Amino acid sequence: MAKVLVVTSGKGGVGKTTTTAALGAALAQRGDKVVVVDFDVGLRNLDLVMGAERRVVFDLINVVQGVAKLPQALIKDKRLENLWLLPASQTRDKDALTEEGVGKVIDELRARFDWVICDSPAGIERGASMAMRFADEAVIVTNPEVSSVRDSDRIIGMLDSKTVRAEKGERVEKHILITRYDPSRAARGEMLTIEDILEILATPLLGIIPESQDVLRASNVGTPVTLSNADGAPARAYIDAARRLCGETVAMQVPTERKGFMDRLLRRRAA
Repeated sequence: MAKVLVVTSGKGGVGKTTTTAALGAALAQRGDKVVVVDFDVGLRNLDLVMGAERRVVFDLINVVQGVAKLPQALIKDKRLENLWLLPASQTRDKDALTEEGVGKVIDELRARFDWVICDSPAGIERGASMAMRFADEAVIVTNPEVSSVRDSDRIIGMLDSKTVRAEKGERVEKHILITRYDPSRAARGEMLTIEDILEILATPLLGIIPESQDVLRASNVGTPVTLSNADGAPARAYIDAARRLCGETVAMQVPTERKGFMDRLLRRRAA
């Protein structure tokens, strides 16, 4: 049965869109039929990260309002045959998202795909609430910063109260994904440790994505990081996270500080 997964956070800039694209691509590579849906109406960045910005004709709002049929708006990925994108509108307001309209689109997507991954806008307003409204599972993306973790705690509360499942007395399965983790900074006390984050949020850990230029490069060229550099640390972490979403038991790899030749040379000179 199809699963609706929302990728969400309270704070902007933590890596939700990157995560949506990376998990979508990783699940499609496993053979699952996946659609990624951009709920960030008015901004629309998922098509850029997916490298499909020039192929957008119709969007989520057009389908919600009946201007276009779902197959007209879906964009098939050119690299993976099992991956599709439903883009957001750049010219409309989030108020154009009605619960009835979104519900119908989600139902139709459930019938066509194995995974429906909703890329939520930041915050707690209408776009975010509509993105999580019909979710079965949630990935809460957080950076190891106090403000990001505090906002994630607020999102967990919304998932437990503002979703269809919550209103039926059921639960949305929740996972924490820590992004931009730098072990050396954590060791110096410049960011929260993984233990700190998990103690505050009390939610199972899905994965730890290390700070890396691979992520920025992938976004700039319009390719999910799991495809642009599959051997890189961020890609491996996202692929492992996708495997955990599918129920596999995968050992958690905690990024460790890597000291290169220049680091060792400078330390010797300093000594």
